[in-house]
Parts: sequence; C-alpha cells; structure tokens
Amino acid sequence: MYSDTHFHFHYLVEKFGLPWGAGLLADLVANDCFFALDIGTKSDDFPVRIKEAAACLDLLDSKDVRSKARSMLCFSAGIWPAEEAIRHRHEQVKELSMYIQEGLGNHAHAARLVAVGECGLDHHWNPSGVDARSSNGWDEALYKGEAELFMLQLELAKSLSLPVIVHSREAFDGTLACIDEVGWHKGIIHCYSYGMDEARAFLDRGWHIALGGAVTYTKKRLMEQMEALVRYIPDDRLLLETDAPYLAPVPCRGQVNTPLLISHTYEFIAKIRGVSVEELSRIVDDNCKSLFTIPAL
Repeated sequence: MYSDTHFHFHYLVEKFGLPWGAGLLADLVANDCFFALDIGTKSDDFPVRIKEAAACLDLLDSKDVRSKARSMLCFSAGIWPAEEAIRHRHEQVKELSMYIQEGLGNHAHAARLVAVGECGLDHHWNPSGVDARSSNGWDEALYKGEAELFMLQLELAKSLSLPVIVHSREAFDGTLACIDEVGWHKGIIHCYSYGMDEARAFLDRGWHIALGGAVTYTKKRLMEQMEALVRYIPDDRLLLETDAPYLAPVPCRGQVNTPLLISHTYEFIAKIRGVSVEELSRIVDDNCKSLFTIPAL
C-alpha cells in the first residue's frame, strides 16, 4: 500500500545518513509499498542518487527485504528550473540526456530509470515575466530560457517515449503552452495546485494529476473547491505523492516529510472520494503500472 510517485530520497539521505535511508526502505517494504519514485532535480545527480540508493540497499540484512526494496524503488532524472540551469540549459540537457541513456541500459542494483523530471516552470520563485522583480538579475532572455529548458526536456522524453514529471507553480498558461508546443502529453502534473478548469485542460490532454500533503491543509474557505477537485479527477488519472522532505501532511505539518507519512494523505483523499484506503491504494498502484514501464530486475 501507499505508493509514492514523488519524493527526494537523496535529500533525505543527505540529511539523515545511509543507515536511516536503509531503515526507510525497510519500513516501506514492511508497509507493502508497491512503487516509490525518487525524483531528480539536477543534470548530473542521477549517478549520485543510484549510488546512494545502492549503498542503502546493501545495508539491509534480509535478502528478501533487499529484493522487495529494489523492486519498489525507481528513479526519474531531470532539471528543475534553477537560474544556473536555465543559463546553461543546452549543456545541461545534453549532460542529462547522456545519463538518461546510460540509465535506461543499466538495471543493476537500483538503477531503474522510468521518467524524465522534475522539470517545468516555477513563477513563484522565478519571475513570472519581465517586471519589477527583474532587479534580482532576471531578464527577458532568462524568462524565455526557463520555458526552453522545459521544452528541451519534454522533447527528450518524447524521443525516448518516457513520461515526464512536471513542476508547475503559478505558471499554468506557460506550462500548457510548452507541452502543447512539444506535443508530448504523457506524465504527471506533480503537487497539483490549480483549480478545476486547469485540471480539465491537463486531463483532456492525457496527463495524470498527483496530489500531495498540501491538500490536507487547504484553507477552510477553499475546502469545498478542493474537495470537488479531488472528486473530479478520474480514477485512472489519480496519483498520490509526498514531495518529501517537503510538504508534510496534517497532522505532521512542519516536520521533515518522508514517504512513510503519505498514509495521512491517502486517508484524507479516500474519505473525500468515498472509498476505502485499500481501494485508493489499488487505484494508485494500477495507475503506476499503466503510466510507467517498470523494468524487471
């Protein structure tokens, strides 16, 4: 139960250490987690992340637990739209492509790469255009470069027939323009933060929508709209995630998030949709199977 389609294992291991990471994998196995997707954010982080994961797996005493953890753990590789990445986007996407090509041919240990991302547009942290916020060094070229970095990764995913993990924050129109320009509509709008109309636009194009812990602390005045959105997403397009170590759900808000806390989000979503947690877990697991081509070990 409790698949997690978006967490940052590398960040958690950096913070807590390899033995803690091994313990997390063992706990996920004990919870019968079917699918756990570790997400990339930098052009060169994929080999570092698989090395760390392999080291954690090697610390597991039980051969059976190691086997189940390997079967559960998969990876994406992508470039989050940080300023340095945008400025050097062509070189960085070339480097990313090299590591992805290598990863697709290497299923040893935990090196099972199943998606491109996370990548996309962030107009919360990045300026949404050439305006007063450009005093921080942003200009029109950098603003347009953010969209180009995203589209380069969409094109890479399209060429490899891989799903994309899309980061879209306060950037719905730009995100839609980019995915329509490339014409690749396979993947996840992660940590979904828009409304019903925006969801309809993504769903009509074939995208999956992933809900995270943030839905559990929706403001009261917005709760009715959020619940309507949660009920609106079709069974075959719904995924759940943590974005750990960020966005811990209620009642753990403010803590470091981990995939173990996703049970609270499952319980919250299941209640709104009027299904059991077990049925919701089955729905999410089935969607993981249909969206991702998971290599056999």
